[in-house]
Amino acid sequence: MMKPKNLSSPSFCAEQLKVLADKTRLSVLQILMESPKHVGEINAVLQLEQSLLSHHLKILRSAGFVEAKRDGKAVLYHFVPTVRQINTGQVIDLGCCVLSFE
Repeated sequence: MMKPKNLSSPSFCAEQLKVLADKTRLSVLQILMESPKHVGEINAVLQLEQSLLSHHLKILRSAGFVEAKRDGKAVLYHFVPTVRQINTGQVIDLGCCVLSFE
Protein backbone atom coordinates (compact mmCIF):
# COMPACT_ATOMS: atom_id res chain seq x y z
CA MET A 1 0.00 0.00 0.00
CA MET A 2 1.31 3.44 -0.96
CA LYS A 3 1.81 5.96 1.85
CA PRO A 4 -0.09 9.23 1.41
CA LYS A 5 2.03 12.27 0.69
CA ASN A 6 2.79 14.43 3.71
CA LEU A 7 2.32 17.83 2.07
CA SER A 8 4.21 19.65 4.82
CA SER A 9 7.18 17.26 5.04
CA PRO A 10 10.58 18.72 4.19
CA SER A 11 11.21 16.06 1.52
CA PHE A 12 7.89 16.73 -0.27
CA CYS A 13 8.51 20.47 -0.10
CA ALA A 14 12.05 20.07 -1.46
CA GLU A 15 10.77 17.99 -4.41
CA GLN A 16 8.10 20.59 -5.23
CA LEU A 17 10.63 23.41 -5.04
CA LYS A 18 13.04 21.48 -7.31
CA VAL A 19 10.33 21.33 -9.96
CA LEU A 20 9.73 25.07 -9.60
CA ALA A 21 13.45 25.93 -9.66
CA ASP A 22 13.32 26.50 -13.41
CA LYS A 23 12.40 29.81 -15.04
CA THR A 24 10.52 28.13 -17.91
CA ARG A 25 8.34 26.06 -15.59
CA LEU A 26 7.63 29.11 -13.43
CA SER A 27 6.65 31.04 -16.56
CA VAL A 28 4.32 28.22 -17.64
CA LEU A 29 2.64 28.24 -14.23
CA GLN A 30 2.19 32.00 -14.33
CA ILE A 31 0.54 31.73 -17.74
CA LEU A 32 -1.75 28.90 -16.61
CA MET A 33 -2.73 30.70 -13.40
CA GLU A 34 -4.50 33.26 -15.61
CA SER A 35 -6.60 30.66 -17.45
CA PRO A 36 -6.35 27.25 -19.16
CA LYS A 37 -4.30 27.35 -22.38
CA HIS A 38 -3.47 25.15 -25.34
CA VAL A 39 0.18 24.37 -25.99
CA GLY A 40 0.23 26.80 -28.93
CA GLU A 41 -1.02 29.63 -26.71
CA ILE A 42 1.66 28.93 -24.10
CA ASN A 43 4.31 28.72 -26.79
CA ALA A 44 3.17 32.01 -28.36
CA VAL A 45 4.31 33.67 -25.14
CA LEU A 46 7.43 31.61 -24.38
CA GLN A 47 8.73 31.01 -27.94
CA LEU A 48 10.26 27.59 -27.18
CA GLU A 49 10.80 24.53 -29.33
CA GLN A 50 7.70 22.32 -29.10
CA SER A 51 9.68 19.40 -27.66
CA LEU A 52 11.21 21.56 -24.92
CA LEU A 53 7.82 22.97 -23.89
CA SER A 54 6.37 19.43 -23.87
CA HIS A 55 9.22 18.32 -21.61
CA HIS A 56 8.49 21.10 -19.09
CA LEU A 57 4.74 20.42 -19.19
CA LYS A 58 5.39 16.73 -18.51
CA ILE A 59 7.45 17.61 -15.42
CA LEU A 60 4.72 19.97 -14.17
CA ARG A 61 2.07 17.27 -14.77
CA SER A 62 4.12 14.63 -12.93
CA ALA A 63 4.55 16.97 -9.95
CA GLY A 64 0.82 17.67 -9.85
CA PHE A 65 0.94 21.37 -10.77
CA VAL A 66 -0.93 21.09 -14.07
CA GLU A 67 -3.36 18.73 -15.76
CA ALA A 68 -3.94 18.09 -19.43
CA LYS A 69 -7.35 17.56 -21.00
CA ARG A 70 -8.02 16.53 -24.58
CA ASP A 71 -9.82 19.32 -26.47
CA GLY A 72 -10.58 17.91 -29.91
CA LYS A 73 -7.21 17.38 -31.56
CA ALA A 74 -5.48 19.78 -29.17
CA VAL A 75 -4.56 19.46 -25.49
CA LEU A 76 -5.74 22.04 -22.97
CA TYR A 77 -3.52 22.57 -19.92
CA HIS A 78 -4.76 24.05 -16.68
CA PHE A 79 -3.43 24.88 -13.26
CA VAL A 80 -4.46 22.12 -10.82
CA PRO A 81 -7.14 23.36 -8.44
CA THR A 82 -5.72 21.28 -5.56
CA VAL A 83 -2.67 23.56 -5.53
CA ARG A 84 -4.18 26.40 -3.57
CA GLN A 85 -4.14 29.94 -4.90
CA ILE A 86 -4.35 32.83 -2.47
CA ASN A 87 -5.67 36.37 -3.04
CA THR A 88 -5.56 37.41 -6.69
CA GLY A 89 -3.99 34.20 -7.97
CA GLN A 90 -0.44 35.51 -7.84
CA VAL A 91 0.54 33.25 -4.93
CA ILE A 92 0.75 29.45 -4.75
CA ASP A 93 0.46 27.82 -1.34
CA LEU A 94 2.38 24.54 -1.51
CA GLY A 95 1.39 23.55 2.01
CA CYS A 96 4.98 23.77 3.21
CA CYS A 97 5.66 27.28 1.93
CA VAL A 98 4.11 30.02 -0.17
CA LEU A 99 5.40 31.07 -3.59
CA SER A 100 4.59 34.62 -4.70
CA PHE A 101 4.85 35.95 -8.26
CA GLU A 102 4.70 39.60 -7.19
